[in-house]
Amino acid sequence: MNNETILFLIVFLPLAGSAVLPMLGRVSIKLRNFAAFCMVLSSFLLSLVILPAILRGQTVAIAINLPLGFNFIFKADGLALFMAMVSSFISAIIVLYSFSYISHYENQNEYYTMVVLFLGSMMGLTFSANLILLYVFWEMTAITSWRLIGFFREKTHVLRADKAFLMTFFGALVMLIGFINIYQATGTFDLKPAAISDLAVLLILAGILSKSATLPLHTWLPDAGVAPSPVTALLHAAILVKIGVYVFARLFIATFTTTQFWHTAVPVLAGASALVCAGAALIETDLKRLIAYSTISQIGFIFLGFACGSSLGIAGSLLYILMHGLSKAGLFLCAGIIEQNAKTKDINQMGGFLYTMPVTAIAFLACAFSVMGFPPFGGFFSKYMVIAGTLETGHLVIAGVFLFGATLTILYLFRAFNLIFLGEPKNSSVKEGTPLMLSCVALFAGLSLAAGIFISWPGQLAQTVVQGLSGVR
Repeated sequence: MNNETILFLIVFLPLAGSAVLPMLGRVSIKLRNFAAFCMVLSSFLLSLVILPAILRGQTVAIAINLPLGFNFIFKADGLALFMAMVSSFISAIIVLYSFSYISHYENQNEYYTMVVLFLGSMMGLTFSANLILLYVFWEMTAITSWRLIGFFREKTHVLRADKAFLMTFFGALVMLIGFINIYQATGTFDLKPAAISDLAVLLILAGILSKSATLPLHTWLPDAGVAPSPVTALLHAAILVKIGVYVFARLFIATFTTTQFWHTAVPVLAGASALVCAGAALIETDLKRLIAYSTISQIGFIFLGFACGSSLGIAGSLLYILMHGLSKAGLFLCAGIIEQNAKTKDINQMGGFLYTMPVTAIAFLACAFSVMGFPPFGGFFSKYMVIAGTLETGHLVIAGVFLFGATLTILYLFRAFNLIFLGEPKNSSVKEGTPLMLSCVALFAGLSLAAGIFISWPGQLAQTVVQGLSGVR
């Protein structure tokens, strides 16, 4: 089987397979669950198969020319494959966790169908080398996330799902106008190196910022905490908000040339987003909303490394995508265990859970350490590289702002841990999650630590990706 066929399968196994899951669910719940897990895992394993070719500097591509500039082009390079591997691996563990978490809820067939279609859409977007094809998959992620956020069907949940869909949908429409602006200037929707106007950058950024929930288009993401915890883990750690930073890197680092203005404007906006949302996390009492504000704040660090444009900063942002994905998925899955057993998301009503949920507590703390940036956890190295890359390009004030934001991260996560797990027990009936759920959170905690101890492996991969990018200073 050649690499082009493998690339096709990475995208279309989950896309096509998602349609089969409802039928399998009528035959056997276990068969449906196992099939969903295998479809997601297949994207990761197949990505590993073509990784050696990508590391040798090769590019794997599938191209079918169609009318009106809508060319069907998938291309795997270092950046795309890195993103695909991170997203599919984290998603596979989240699906595994779902076996226990979702087992007593209705609409399970729809849940697994939408989760696998969500991952397939992400794979399609990651490898798209045509702006219209990218837009199609971008909107597919919006539709699937809309259904997943409103999974419980309560009126307030549906309204918040609608809010998420409308904000990201209208942002995408503005982005599409930016794509048309590029077509008018270049004569093609294909991703080819070109200098683009400030207007096109501004329009595309509107879509990117809405999808990545960056200030001032961030309010839908904390509201999305009404979704099941595996869904919020997918939104925050594996797929949805990472789409924005990926497309930013794909368009404005790997493909198009922009004016110097954006190398300052985007870090300033990212810094404001990081500080405001870290401050919100510091006073938030809803556990999942607190972690959501943390995500928005941390996304600012990823934008910072990419926007500053240095080799070190971009490598740091790539590692940040990985490290944040592992640790934030762990935090949300821990929150799922806590919420299901404590019957509340209000951290002021918790306390003393360390004695009744020791595994969850240790996993939560380990993942929190990585998000805070404590060595030797993986988050330390990615955060250090982003800040160092910012200083390298002379953005001293912005680097100081993000250092302050990193301090706030430590404060709000320690506050959360203290209120949830320490002190006198307020509810002695609270117990641990199922063995499968605990295994998943323990795995994320262990990987958050291992990724730092063995940083040379993901670090070398990130550096290889950076070497293949244009637009790096």
